[in-house]
Amino acid sequence: MRLVLDVDHAGGRRFHRLLRDRLARRFPGASVALHAVEGAPPLPGAVAALLAIERMILRRSRETLCDGLSPREFGAPPAGAPDIALDLSGRATSGAGAALTLRPLYDGAPADAAMIGALIGGRAPEIAIENVATGHILCAGTPSLEAADGLTGGMEAVYSRVMILIEQAIRAPEKSLPRTQVQTHAASARDLARYGLKGQIGQLVRRIYHLCCYAPHWRVGWRVHDGPGVMELGHLGGPRWNVLADPGHRFYADPFPITRDGRSYLFFEDLDHHVGKGIISAVEFGPDGPIGAVFPVLEEPWHMSYPFLIEAEGQLWMVPESSKSGQATLYRCVEFPKRWERSAALLEGIEAADATILQHDGLFYMMSAVREDLGGYSDTLAIHVASKIAGPWRAHAANSALIDAGAARPAGAIVRKEGALWRPVQDCTHGYGRALRLARIDRLDPEGFAQTLGPPIGSGPLWPGGRLHTLNRAGSLEVIDGVAINPKLRLMRGLVAKRLEPRESAPAGVSA
Repeated sequence: MRLVLDVDHAGGRRFHRLLRDRLARRFPGASVALHAVEGAPPLPGAVAALLAIERMILRRSRETLCDGLSPREFGAPPAGAPDIALDLSGRATSGAGAALTLRPLYDGAPADAAMIGALIGGRAPEIAIENVATGHILCAGTPSLEAADGLTGGMEAVYSRVMILIEQAIRAPEKSLPRTQVQTHAASARDLARYGLKGQIGQLVRRIYHLCCYAPHWRVGWRVHDGPGVMELGHLGGPRWNVLADPGHRFYADPFPITRDGRSYLFFEDLDHHVGKGIISAVEFGPDGPIGAVFPVLEEPWHMSYPFLIEAEGQLWMVPESSKSGQATLYRCVEFPKRWERSAALLEGIEAADATILQHDGLFYMMSAVREDLGGYSDTLAIHVASKIAGPWRAHAANSALIDAGAARPAGAIVRKEGALWRPVQDCTHGYGRALRLARIDRLDPEGFAQTLGPPIGSGPLWPGGRLHTLNRAGSLEVIDGVAINPKLRLMRGLVAKRLEPRESAPAGVSA
C-alpha cells in the first residue's frame, strides 16, 4: 500500500512528520511519504507570531506539533497514483488519481484556519474525516482541551485526535456517518492578539488562585434514601445532598459505595494537597451518615483514584485508577474492608483512566479513557474484553470506540435499568469534570459499541461548585462529587463553606 500525505509546501509542521511515522508503524509494509503541494490557503501571519510567542513563554523552546518542517522532510513527487492520498493542505482539490482520497474537516471546513478559529473562540472543533470522492464522513470526534495550554496546546490536542481518526478511516473506508455543519469563524489578527493577551492574564489569575487556595479541591456529596435518584430522574432533585467532611488540606473524590453483610462503606480517592498524591480511603456509613473516622485501605508509590468495585467470580475486586503507573491493576479483597492485595495487571503500557468493568452476556468489558502522549485525558474511550476478570484482556474491535469530550470518560459504575444498560459519563466539553451525562448503551458485543446520550447534569443550587463528575449508588446510599473553593487561610474557610452549602432540593420532577 502506498500512502501519500499532501502538505502545503509552506505549512509543513512536526505534526505531519509524526503522522507519517505513526502510519508507517501501524501499517507495516506500507510506503508512507510527505508530498509538498501548492495552492493551499495561507494562514494569517498573526498565527505564526502567536505560536512563536507561546513557544518562547509557555514551552520554553521545547518541540511542539506546531513547529515548522524543513523542506528536506518532503519526498519526491510520487511516481504514479498512490493507493491512498491524505489531503492535509486544505486545497479545494487534491489527491488526483488516488484510489482513495481522505481529508480532515474542522467544523466541516478542510483548512487549519477553521480549527484555529474554533480554538480562538474558546472551543474545540468537531473533527471529521471525509472521503473526498463520495463526500461521505467516515469517522468523527470532538477532542478535549482540558490539558491544552494556549493556541499551541489546543492545536496539539486536535492534531493528536486527527491521527487516531485518520487511522480509523483507512481501516474502515466503507463507513458513512451523518454530516454536521458548524458555522466556522476566521480568526483575525485582532482576535489572535486578544486571545494571546487573555491567555496570559488567565495564567496569572490561575497562579494567584493556586497561591491562595488548595486547588482543585474536590468533595463528596451523599444522601441516604430509598426513592428514585439521579439515574432515574436525570437531575439532582430529591433529598438534600450532604458533604462528607474533609480535613481541609486533603480532598475526597470519586466515591464508590458498597453494602456487604448488612454494612455500608464508601471508598474514595483521598489526596493530600501537601503531597499531591492520592490514596484510596474508606468510611463506614449508617442511615444518618458516616460512622467513625476515615481510614486508608490502599496506597502505592503512584497516585491512585477512582476505586471501582465489582463482585465477580465469588470475590470482591477493586480496579483503582493508577494510570501514572502505566497499568490498570486488579486488587482482590482479602479482608473487607481494609485489606487488599494486588492480583493482576489487566492492561500494561497504557495510560487508562477510570477503568470501569461490566459483566455482560458471558464476557467482561472494561471501559476507560486513554491518552496517547498528547491531547486531553477525557476524550478517547477504549474498550477491552475478557472471558475472566483477571484476563487476558484484548482490545475491542471498535477501538478507539469514541473520541468525544462530552461522552467518553466513565463517571461511575454501569447500571442495569428497565432492561437497558446505562453508564454515567463525564461531559468535559467545557472543561474537565464540568458535568455528567447518562448514556444508554444500545450495543455492546465484541464487534461493536453504540450509546445514546441524555442531557447534561451539572452543578447548581442543589450542589454548588461548578463541577460534577462521579455518580454511584449502593442500596440507599447515593453519592456524587464536585469541587469547592478551599482557601489555605483557615480564617476564610468558614465564610466560603457557607456559600457552598447545598440548598434544599427541588421538588421531584423539577430539573436542577
